[in-house]
Amino acid sequence: MNIVLLESLGISPERLSEYARPLVEAGHTFNAYPRDLDIQVQIERAREADVIIIANMPLRGEVIRACKHLKFIDVAFTGVDHVDLDAARECGVKVSNAAGYSTQAVAELALCMMLSLLRNVPQVAGRCRQGKTKDGLVGCELRGKTVGIVGAGAIGTRTAELCKAFGCRVLGNKRHLTGKEPSFIEFMPLEELLSQSDIVSLHCPLTAETRQLINADRLGMMKQGAYLINTARGGVVDSAALAEALKNGYLAGAGIDVFETEPPLDPAHPLLQAPNVLATPHVAFASEESMEARAAIVFSNLSNWMDGKQENVIL
Repeated sequence: MNIVLLESLGISPERLSEYARPLVEAGHTFNAYPRDLDIQVQIERAREADVIIIANMPLRGEVIRACKHLKFIDVAFTGVDHVDLDAARECGVKVSNAAGYSTQAVAELALCMMLSLLRNVPQVAGRCRQGKTKDGLVGCELRGKTVGIVGAGAIGTRTAELCKAFGCRVLGNKRHLTGKEPSFIEFMPLEELLSQSDIVSLHCPLTAETRQLINADRLGMMKQGAYLINTARGGVVDSAALAEALKNGYLAGAGIDVFETEPPLDPAHPLLQAPNVLATPHVAFASEESMEARAAIVFSNLSNWMDGKQENVIL
């Protein structure tokens, strides 16, 4: 097998070598490259590949179709909306993801954003550096707030658990109820969740149904003075509408880790120009622990697929 890693997995070169060594000793070829968004560069690097490993770098149909030997795409990420699944299906290429590796990391950042916004952490930190006081910036506690979780899968449920531990009422919305949902989450239609929540935290995948799910109309359904947290996908939110809701004071603030495109962002992006936005450059998934867990899942996916026992199946 010719195995090509097209971007870093966020682990040390020594750790990557440990994972690659058994493959090479078994007679397979393993080549690792730095991230490059140039499609022609990707094609040149992966043209002879049987397996492509990527993280969150877009993998276009043009690349997939040009790799005539390609049989398996091993995605080191939970979401796969950056992979042209139609092209993979057309070419008979199997796809697996790294489900579960960042559940704790994302949930913790979502909670961190809630606490930081409620307690005005960025603003009071700036005041302190300027030799000023907290006057006018005394915040609120998370305890007693109603938090709405949109997309109560593994990450949403873990976020809900953390919020519950802080003494919050937790509401939830998901496409399909199985009857096995945790009892501490009150499930309801999205519109009801938005109208009752002090904080809305997004954890749904980006699909045709969820693209701009949080638009101007649904932002208007939220409580005045509420907060929005997005650690899911940028396309789930209408950024311009959210920026306007923040500028006109309808919403009190937002914690945004994901945007329509991967960082670096244009400084003119509307959410970077809006007040009280805690913006981070897509870091929710990235902790030392989660990067190690991700690598383990990726190479386990590869091993199982080679043994005819594909896991974490997308296609």
